[in-house]
Amino acid sequence: MEKQAEHVKLSSKRFEWFPFINSIVLILVALLCILPLIHIIAVSFSSSAAASAGYVKLWPVDFTFASYHYTASRNEFWESMLVSLKRISIGTPLNLLLTILIAYPLSKETHSFRLRVLYAWIFFMTMLFNGGLIPWYITVKEYGLLDSIWALVLPSAVPVFSVVLLLNFFREIPKELEEAALMDGAGHWRVLWTIFVPISKPALATLALFSLVEHWNSWFDGLLLMGNPNNYPLQSYIQTIVIQQNLSNMSRDAMLNLALISDRTLKSSQIFLGSLPIILAYPFLQKYFVKGIVLGSVKG
Repeated sequence: MEKQAEHVKLSSKRFEWFPFINSIVLILVALLCILPLIHIIAVSFSSSAAASAGYVKLWPVDFTFASYHYTASRNEFWESMLVSLKRISIGTPLNLLLTILIAYPLSKETHSFRLRVLYAWIFFMTMLFNGGLIPWYITVKEYGLLDSIWALVLPSAVPVFSVVLLLNFFREIPKELEEAALMDGAGHWRVLWTIFVPISKPALATLALFSLVEHWNSWFDGLLLMGNPNNYPLQSYIQTIVIQQNLSNMSRDAMLNLALISDRTLKSSQIFLGSLPIILAYPFLQKYFVKGIVLGSVKG
């Protein structure tokens, strides 16, 4: 017994180092994620000469708002920002609604939904194969969606990967909850919105973040489907500014502001402004990631 107690004491002493080492590792990982963003912010607030010479590390050199002033002075930036806000305000709720309505029946057993396997494979095949870029563009064009906000929302209205995630999440919910509700006379529609959806808040918050980031960062579809540059979402606008800067139709003040900035400071400021809404939205969704999923939902 004494040897066993001594062995347990030695093991506990060894384990005392684990929280310290674990904290050091997590801090290093966090720094790897945060330092590049800090560097981008520092470059965006630095002068053109300091950024071009590579003097900027983690703190601005010759602090200036020139790049932000140039970006904010252009009406196209705010118009594209409005398009992106409109896109996520329509696209994210639509993604969640369709994901819920598709995942619920596909989470049932075969005896409850006979064609479940067939429909599941139909959705799954869309993750592996697609018709190609040209048929996709022709389809959007034939439906008359070009140059409208619906061209950015409807083609990606059903995120199949999110459907698979939520489908598996619904399957983990205890069947006793659904059976008790059905015995009390509730239908599937009421079971879905009063039991499954409230319990699935952590999963839905995660899927909402996925959808929000996907809509906000998308730029390729905006370039293809928007013929009028005024309809570009923010990332498509940033892409055109970064790749090609059109100096025609530019005012004298804009030309003077452009002379004070460099390509690096302009890119950095726009990257930071483009990622800022996601950074601000994440803390409001983070609390759902750490909650228990179905703890305490079934007693006995």
